[in-house]
Amino acid sequence: MKLIIETLILSPFENETDIETKLKQLYDIKGSIKFIILRKSLDARKKSSIVWNLKIEIEVDESDGQRLLQINGVSPAVPPRDMPRPFLMANKISAVIAGSGPAGMFCALRLIEAGVDVTILERGVKVEDRLIDIEKFKNTGILNPQSNVLFGEGGAGTYSDGKLTTRTHRPEISWVFDMLVKMGAPENILHEYKPHLGTDRLAGIVKNIRQHIFDSGSQILFSRKVLSVIVNNGRATGFITESGEEYSADAVVLATGHSARDTYEMLDDSGIILEKKGFAVGLRAEHPAGIINKIQYGALADKGVLPAAEYRLTFNNPKSRRGVYTFCMCPGGEVVNSSSEEGMLCVNGMSYSARDKKYSNAAIVVSVFPEDIPGGPLSGIEFQQNIEKAAFIAGGGDYYAPAQRITSFLSGKPETAIPAGSYKPGIISSNHTYLPDWILSELKLAIRNFEMKMKGFITSEAILIGAETRTSSPVRITRDAGMQCITLPNLYPAGEGAGYAGGIISSAVDGIRAADSILMKYR
Repeated sequence: MKLIIETLILSPFENETDIETKLKQLYDIKGSIKFIILRKSLDARKKSSIVWNLKIEIEVDESDGQRLLQINGVSPAVPPRDMPRPFLMANKISAVIAGSGPAGMFCALRLIEAGVDVTILERGVKVEDRLIDIEKFKNTGILNPQSNVLFGEGGAGTYSDGKLTTRTHRPEISWVFDMLVKMGAPENILHEYKPHLGTDRLAGIVKNIRQHIFDSGSQILFSRKVLSVIVNNGRATGFITESGEEYSADAVVLATGHSARDTYEMLDDSGIILEKKGFAVGLRAEHPAGIINKIQYGALADKGVLPAAEYRLTFNNPKSRRGVYTFCMCPGGEVVNSSSEEGMLCVNGMSYSARDKKYSNAAIVVSVFPEDIPGGPLSGIEFQQNIEKAAFIAGGGDYYAPAQRITSFLSGKPETAIPAGSYKPGIISSNHTYLPDWILSELKLAIRNFEMKMKGFITSEAILIGAETRTSSPVRITRDAGMQCITLPNLYPAGEGAGYAGGIISSAVDGIRAADSILMKYR
């Protein structure tokens, strides 16, 4: 008999190998027992009693099962509702996809499962070559505009913390997680409350996805920057690349990511309807990881039994009605350059699967509303670019990042010396006056509020590094209920670049939804 144990508590000093013994002791189970962890989360709200909370599915003998059903918190197991497999296409069709980030790759995987012939066009290079270009940039300050933290196989998410959390609850999520495990992700992502992969694991998974695509008879073509959309009889039929090559298909998917600014310009020039959307801008805070661990875990911080500590903080200014929040928190990680254009500077965070580096970082960003920026649909991009240009100058050029202590930022005193940080090529002592005054004032209010929630957050050992501008796309490509561009049928904008997703999972889900819309159309 299969049952659900809603809550099983483990201490920080217990691990998953202790579960079977604990279940037998707690519930006096005499017979054999099998179990699956359905959910696992860390409850650190009370530092004096930090525990792991687990939801468990167990399989026991009928006699034990009937007895356990009388206990509060135990219920019969219900088979999960899996995402339906796509139906096989009766007629062979083809699809061309611009972009190999989560939206593009999972759109391709879904279409391939239905028997569609897929070609992905990627402006960057293979993930292993891309990582070489990123390391070269960190060591030399020489940026490759087509191969960097934002552009290349796997998209921006590959060089990040690899968070697999999302606020969406669509059925496609289970398909995404199952496919990730199939492609090499550890099975624990299926039950962890805040699963993450890290750049090291993501790179391997991306390579496995590539091989799967090739093995299916489809292909990914690298160094193929899309220059324009092919239009025949008022509908999209393919793409033209920068080298003049044409790729036509039955269905055309645009999944180019939130930083393909030249693509937005091309779409705008082509008369495709774009609209402004909200985004956020700010700085990235970096603390020694030990400080964050101590704040969150108290006496257990130094015991080596808990993962690097996370935090998520929000502040809403009642006067301005503007939100400030932490974003993309990377425990035991690094601050990285996420520039994609020469002479402009922006930063992001990343971590490896172990999350065991010396520092922890998170963006602290201020909400920017469409009405804050006058102008057309691309005015948000211009707003970002102006900040990035000013940040580049503030850092002295060569992609050194401007930085100052949190304490100096709040006091307004000139920064003279700053602690070391993880960012490469390096940081320069500089006040963040390149940000608009209204953003600076909101950041200062929020950080003081964060100190009340996390005592010790404000410290001279922490630095603020700028600028954080690529939190999400400031543009949305307007599409209809069938996920097609409203002014160009058969063009399917998907993912973060389309303005309908944010993060690895929601982008992958959006790509799957685009694929299913295509399959339904050609069914």
